Amino acid sequence: MVYSSSSVMAESRFGSNLFFLKRQLLWLVVGSLAGYLMYKIDLKKLSAYSVPLLFVTLILLAMVFLMPARNGSHRWLFLGPFSVQPSELFKLVVIIYLAFSLSQKKRDITQWKQFLYPYGPFIAIGLVLIILEPGLGSAITISLTVLIIFFLAGARLFHLAAFILPMGSMAAFMVFVLGYKSARVYDYIASIKSPLLGSYQVKQAVLTLGAGGLFGSGIGNGRQKLFFLPYPHTDFIFASIGEEVGFVGLMAVLALFYVIIWRGMKIARYQPDRFGYLLAMGVTSSIFVSVLVNICVVTALLPTTGIPLPLLSYGGTSLIVSICSVAILLNLSKRRGMVVR
Repeated sequence: MVYSSSSVMAESRFGSNLFFLKRQLLWLVVGSLAGYLMYKIDLKKLSAYSVPLLFVTLILLAMVFLMPARNGSHRWLFLGPFSVQPSELFKLVVIIYLAFSLSQKKRDITQWKQFLYPYGPFIAIGLVLIILEPGLGSAITISLTVLIIFFLAGARLFHLAAFILPMGSMAAFMVFVLGYKSARVYDYIASIKSPLLGSYQVKQAVLTLGAGGLFGSGIGNGRQKLFFLPYPHTDFIFASIGEEVGFVGLMAVLALFYVIIWRGMKIARYQPDRFGYLLAMGVTSSIFVSVLVNICVVTALLPTTGIPLPLLSYGGTSLIVSICSVAILLNLSKRRGMVVR
């Protein structure tokens, strides 16, 4: 689907319809090697280095502002012909860090001080840097994943509410007072009445999904990728898939995601310790939230924001992180004393 949705664009911009496919295959090889490493490594030993890794990802998040902007955003570190998206790395490192820290016996997050520190400063700095990129979609998915982990770790609802309300207030201030992404919000409000009253991206995504019908136009036969649908191989690949394989094909894709999420939750349930449980649920929640937000954007249920669909969208960092997330679940599933049926 990456090839099908990007071939025309690749031929037009780079003179080869295989441009994006070749890069994605290269990232697939790199991701598979990284995934194998995550499958074999002792995750508890790795988690002991989660604090230094968190500092490194924060530095990388700050370094993106030294890079040239792409499409008006500073989200990538450019390494020659390749690019890395630190926000994706930050998402995975935060999960490992929280699973390690919250599993310590001395940690009691029912107490306000232990809930606020040290988690508040680290996570807040990362989220602010991501919002400034701007990467609102990534900030939302990370925030929701963090809230789920805190809830499962036993945080009080009052503390979670105290975490949510300032963030919501800040977001409202930025949108309606400072004008941050306000056009997207107003377009979304208009699209509630009718998707065709929304932004250009929303209109084209809805038209693309509708063109697929029940069984689709056939793989390779989609027309919306002919410079009508923006980012057909990245943020809106779900719409591209819908046009070519139809409603039935989309249900198959969702069923595959369901299997991953269901197995992830089952692996978490049978973990022999708190660390494994929080890590498995954190990784599973991250995949679930990313899938949910991406599909809600494509179907006009949320304002347009750029976030890749795990394992499917074009993008090296996203693919590597997605593969490593699944590898972590496979690693946890073979821990001593576990029997997952």
